[in-house]
Amino acid sequence: MIVSLTECRSYDYAQVKESIIESINNLGGIDKYINKGETVLLKLNLLMKKRPEEATTTHPMFVKALAEILIEYGTKVVIGDSPGGPFNEKMLKGLYKYCGIEEVANEVGAELNYNTNTLDVKNEKGIILKSMEVAEMIKNVDKIISVSKLKTHGMMLFTGAVKNMFGIIPGLHKAEYHFKMPHIEDFSQALLDISLYADPVLSFMDGIVGMEGAGPSAGEPRDIGVVLASTSPSHLDVVATTIVNIDPLKVPTILRAVERKIIKGNLDDIELVGDSIDKFKINDFKAPNIRSVHFIKDNEPSLIRSLSNKLLQPKPVFNHAECIGCRDCANNCPAKVIEMVNKKPVVNLEGCIRCFCCQELCPEKAIDIHRPILMKLLSKL
Repeated sequence: MIVSLTECRSYDYAQVKESIIESINNLGGIDKYINKGETVLLKLNLLMKKRPEEATTTHPMFVKALAEILIEYGTKVVIGDSPGGPFNEKMLKGLYKYCGIEEVANEVGAELNYNTNTLDVKNEKGIILKSMEVAEMIKNVDKIISVSKLKTHGMMLFTGAVKNMFGIIPGLHKAEYHFKMPHIEDFSQALLDISLYADPVLSFMDGIVGMEGAGPSAGEPRDIGVVLASTSPSHLDVVATTIVNIDPLKVPTILRAVERKIIKGNLDDIELVGDSIDKFKINDFKAPNIRSVHFIKDNEPSLIRSLSNKLLQPKPVFNHAECIGCRDCANNCPAKVIEMVNKKPVVNLEGCIRCFCCQELCPEKAIDIHRPILMKLLSKL
């Protein structure tokens, strides 16, 4: 499987466009994947209202360059995503505007998706999800192109091309999936099911500036300087994690793909084209430790389970001094265990499923994930 790596050290529009053109050529040319006259959905990573410089969302210059390339080729381009929280036109308008996407769409003549209808679909490739409800926008286009962001993730360790397709699941339905599948093994299996169903014809990754640390929204921007592209989301994620010194097999979505024999989980089944991967490698990239330690089974006495949770399980910690009382954490908690007390969030850890949606969607970075020392030690064994 071919994965393209192209150097791009800034969001200067001309540089970004040149890098994306080179990426497409590395994969054999645009006409190999898309026909003139087709409608193409650019499925971005628009997690929440964040400025481009915060490295949480796909950068608008990346979107502008890719959209213009496709339009110049002769396609109609639709730009869309279904982020966390309510999926409605008002939310989408605010999101597109705040993230800089509205402006670039207007500049190049791309269409922004405001269709919030949903469809029930069958998923023959699914292991966990044999059927699911998806955003109708994916059915109104001929091809899908994934445009993800290179970031860490508190629950999944890394969020890349595979997890980006979780955005075809309508807003609040994401919370239901977290609640129904609280274990990382099942949830990552579902994410792979969704990605395989969406079947993007191309996957690009904005790795010009990525995010390290407490991703996918509360981490810190980190210069990486690479544009990644492939026809395979899973192979793309293997290369991206290798660049930032994350063991691919520790990423649940990659491990599930290995178990299904889609990939090998290393570079052995990947042909790297373009610039050398060594040009981009970062040895000190900060990544969260997500390993779950399941020594205690669900049928053990509640006292023992409670003790193990305190000693081994990570937990969200709310910084009330930074909290603005917006209720986003409480409103979007899949397990409904966050209560607002005096306009500040308080969590019932006994019912917490450790999905960390609260941290992911906090606009003020007021939630940290505390990982017990014992868990950190055991994870190194």
